[in-house]
Amino acid sequence: MNQTFDASALDTSALDANTWLSQGTALFVVGRFEGAVSRFDRFLKTHPNHSEAWTKRGYALHELGFQAEAIASFDRALHLNPKDALAWHGRGVAYAKQAHYQEAIASLERSLKLNPRDHKAWYNLGYAYNCIYKYRDAVYSFDRAVELRSDNYHAWYNRAISLASLQRYEDSLHSLNRTLQIKPSCYYAWNYRGVILTKMARYSEAIESFDQSLRHREDNPEAWFGKASAYALQQDVEMAVKYLYRALILSPNLYRVMAQTNPSFDGIRHCQAFQRLLH
Repeated sequence: MNQTFDASALDTSALDANTWLSQGTALFVVGRFEGAVSRFDRFLKTHPNHSEAWTKRGYALHELGFQAEAIASFDRALHLNPKDALAWHGRGVAYAKQAHYQEAIASLERSLKLNPRDHKAWYNLGYAYNCIYKYRDAVYSFDRAVELRSDNYHAWYNRAISLASLQRYEDSLHSLNRTLQIKPSCYYAWNYRGVILTKMARYSEAIESFDQSLRHREDNPEAWFGKASAYALQQDVEMAVKYLYRALILSPNLYRVMAQTNPSFDGIRHCQAFQRLLH
């Protein structure tokens, strides 16, 4: 008697366990994180002491936004292999996502002791230091990041923020210029460059920088507000009100409050045109 082959009758549980691991890895690479977690879970049922799988599972959970679960997965990996630099790194990033920056820094520093050439870990460490206002430590971390990967425009940009927070405006401007050499379309770096130039009273250059930002993203209230600030500091009421109006159209609640409190507008706050716009 002839029998036809029914593929649906295959028992998927008979798949070799390594297939679950390789499938999970492949799904993670293409951004299918839920599928990746389920494959790693199937693998770990039969290989519960496989530290690499726990680490990969942690990264997939992190991408899904399940930070507590990710940390638990990284902890399992580190219990099995305390020298897993990637697990320490992932644990640090997950803690940073929860705004637990001291824990994040401790984990990232452990990762970097094991792998001091991980430019991403140096970047993430700098970011965590920025979040707790330890700007000198942040600059040091970003310096290490760009030494290892000079085209990391995110590191150059965040380095600029740290330097500006230390009132090292020339150095911050240099860092922003490097950011924009690498990624000329980075509209928020153009914005921040305009802010720094405004602080340095280089108003025409600041306005040019905000204009560059707007060329890359027109629905950009921060740039319109920046232009308004630069004109207000020059006592140009007409232009300040014109550009503040553009910011208010895009984000009325935020920029109304900012215009009412930002000292850049102190010199024109008494002007009727300014007062009418905000009321």
